[in-house]
Amino acid sequence: MNLKKIGMITIGQSPRTDVVPEIKGILGSEIDILEAGALDGLSLEEVKRFSPGKGDYVLCTRMSDGTEVVIAKKFILPRMQRCIDLLTRKGAGIVLLLCTGKFPEFSSKRLLIEPQKILDNFILAFDGKGQRIGLMIPLRDQMGQAEKKYAKMKGQTIMQAASPYGRRDEVALAAKALKKANPHVIVMHCMGYTQAMKDQVREMTGKPVILARSLVGRTLKELLS
Repeated sequence: MNLKKIGMITIGQSPRTDVVPEIKGILGSEIDILEAGALDGLSLEEVKRFSPGKGDYVLCTRMSDGTEVVIAKKFILPRMQRCIDLLTRKGAGIVLLLCTGKFPEFSSKRLLIEPQKILDNFILAFDGKGQRIGLMIPLRDQMGQAEKKYAKMKGQTIMQAASPYGRRDEVALAAKALKKANPHVIVMHCMGYTQAMKDQVREMTGKPVILARSLVGRTLKELLS
């Protein structure tokens, strides 16, 4: 097992030039990163066949050219498993999913890191009576599944949607709305949100902000140090 070689899997197309460099900056230059994507090799027209229907678990990601796509989780699960197997064969010592969505159990011969488990357990650490947690998620269509997930929390969750791959003003508008709700902390619940977006939200709201990719990156750094 080579712990200097990390496999990273996007639910979209690789390489994720918008995500991986920031995580690599946390891990250090001595770490080699292998990438694979659940939508690799597919055209935009082919990906449109994966569009969600009623009741589907919705995911938001991007193509290699940066185009935003919305897909149903069920269509990419076999492709994600193949990505895990591929990166394992290529020598990855640890495999990281670049998505905060909730997934069924995959088969992996290597340690598999799922950001959803890290992020949601981190959120639970802030939970308590009277606590208000602001959540920024990519799509309004994801609010229902998020509300269901956090329904048993003691505190209040306040959600706003802003795609990291959409219009430049989406994050600012969501931050403005969250500021009015006056949460104690804001969680940017998608690996697509950047450090620059976090800085913008923190500056606009004056609140502590948790960024998914940096939290996951620092967790991985702890494993490797």
